[in-house]
Amino acid sequence: MEHINWIHNIPFFSIFLAMICGIVTALVKNGKVAHIIHSVMLIIVCIMSGILLFNVVTKQETFSYMMGHFPAPWGNELRAGPMEALMAVIFSVVMLLTVSGGVDFIFKDVVEEKQPLYFIMLNAIFGSMLALIYTNDIFTAYVFIEINTIASCALIMAKGTPQSMVGTTHYLVISLLGSGLFLLGVCILYSITGHLLFPQMQEAILEIIKTDQYRTPLMVVTGFMFIGIAIKSALFPFHSMLPGAYLSAIPTSSAILSGLVLKSYIILGIKLIYCVFSELVMHTLKITEVLFFFGLAGMVMGSVYAMRERKMKRMLAYSSVAQIGYIYMGIGMGTRVGMTAACFHIIAHAITKTLLFLCCGSFVEDNGGKEKIYHMRGAALRNPLAGMGYTVGALSMVGIPLFAGFISKIYFATASVYSSGKMAAVLIVLGVSMVLNALYFLPSVIAIWTPVKGAEKKSFSSVSPMFAVSIVSFIILNIVLGIYYRPITRIIQMSLGLLVQ
Repeated sequence: MEHINWIHNIPFFSIFLAMICGIVTALVKNGKVAHIIHSVMLIIVCIMSGILLFNVVTKQETFSYMMGHFPAPWGNELRAGPMEALMAVIFSVVMLLTVSGGVDFIFKDVVEEKQPLYFIMLNAIFGSMLALIYTNDIFTAYVFIEINTIASCALIMAKGTPQSMVGTTHYLVISLLGSGLFLLGVCILYSITGHLLFPQMQEAILEIIKTDQYRTPLMVVTGFMFIGIAIKSALFPFHSMLPGAYLSAIPTSSAILSGLVLKSYIILGIKLIYCVFSELVMHTLKITEVLFFFGLAGMVMGSVYAMRERKMKRMLAYSSVAQIGYIYMGIGMGTRVGMTAACFHIIAHAITKTLLFLCCGSFVEDNGGKEKIYHMRGAALRNPLAGMGYTVGALSMVGIPLFAGFISKIYFATASVYSSGKMAAVLIVLGVSMVLNALYFLPSVIAIWTPVKGAEKKSFSSVSPMFAVSIVSFIILNIVLGIYYRPITRIIQMSLGLLVQ
């Protein structure tokens, strides 16, 4: 019993450790010490999350952790199962590799006395993402949405340049719009159901659907909450905050925001679908159809915007808009297979887009701050390791076999067969999107490998060891996930089955 109780404490300890490290880092005056504290915390959380994942997968169980031992309707709860534990492991690994590989950008672009503050925000944002993954009550979700937003803005404005201030302001205004809509939905939903915990809210909502009482308010609530999440996760057409924010942020911040932060909101949305509103309500209120439509639009329009871009970081930002569209398309299919594809793509995009942003940051640094794709000619020859990393990331996003992105697209295509009336739309848009992905990623790959006279080649020995380890690790993860994907998809499928129980 003691062993089981300790395992069940892992979600709380993981969030608590991240927040405590943020407080401890506030007492540190040295950026390198702050980095060590942050890295140790990530390693510990990763190990604990791995133990939790092994435990819940082996026993095929989910459990809830009651914080403070206050029962419903006043209590706060965390919920953990295979999905939550898997995402906690992935987020820990990606965060560790991203910060380790991008630490040179932090120490170069952030003023020395503000570097510990940057790591405080990293701890806060990691803790808030874990809370969104594990939460089992709507109020806790909203609190950590706000913490996530504030910390994200701090990461964007870390450079302190006028451009970063403008990008941060734009990001904050749009993000607060999403937060406001979500909060409005929470308030109305609480007034209807009288509960904040997911299970009790779901029972009340199912009763509303059966009796047809409060049906219109329930539709408004669902719309508010999912529009809020769509805005926070930059689903088209609510994406305007991304390009300016990512362009003005340091590469480490851009990688974390695109690879992880956007996904944490989507994971919360998935939990709301299964644990609060239920698949029945989502179908009845036609919410899945709306998400499906905007997902398809995002896949195409994000890629169109990316094709028109001349700056590499903005191109990657619009690419993220397209990839978020993929995820929402999978969710909008309204089937278990579609949701599996969406969840797998969350992981594939997390390990791929962080790799792309880190390599892009290295290219820009080698080019003296020049960001246009034209100026990237020969960048891979000057920095072969970053060139290989960018090439692998680009091929994965296009959907070339042996890489993680290819598996995502195979699962989306397979899921379309099981989605009544949506197969043709999925296959057509999926094909168009893959072609568009190739049309903007492959030219950038060709550009970085195009020889330029007089270009000075950077030897492998001159590359930062931490950057090298990070890039190589991301490349290996991408290939491993592209080949040995079945264990991950089995865990996702198991978790989706447990979510509806």
